[in-house]
Amino acid sequence: MKFQTVDLCDKYKGSVQVALPVFRPYGKIESFHGAIETVKCYEDNEVVRETLSKSGQGKVLVVDAGGSLNCALVGDVLAGIGARRGWSGIILNGCVRDVRALGRIRIGIRALGSVPLASDKHGLGVVGVPVTFAGVDFLPGQFVYCDADGIVVSEQRLT
Repeated sequence: MKFQTVDLCDKYKGSVQVALPVFRPYGKIESFHGAIETVKCYEDNEVVRETLSKSGQGKVLVVDAGGSLNCALVGDVLAGIGARRGWSGIILNGCVRDVRALGRIRIGIRALGSVPLASDKHGLGVVGVPVTFAGVDFLPGQFVYCDADGIVVSEQRLT
């Protein structure tokens, strides 16, 4: 499906949310969209791994990592798992690592930045809860559209 977030904003102005421009692109796929699934965790990526290991066909994983820049929650291993399980993309209020390798993996990724330090793995986190960051409320089951111009969230499927 082809879309442009600028066109979605023009057509659905007033009924979509637009994320603040704080994210950098990673992953091989520039434009991606899908139903939102959420994880809320802090400096621990085990729940992210568990979620990406499930079928993600038609979904985007939105991870609220509290904006932490201390460690990476997603690297080439987790991105690869997500790509193989059919996830369209990952939006991460936190950091990635393995940037060069991420650029070869067929998944869309947006994150605050990159840092080489890996996260903890204690299984602390929750799945399927509303999360808010970058001026947007991300609710499981809503829809997110992401391209080079930005990130748009809608209660309804737009295309």
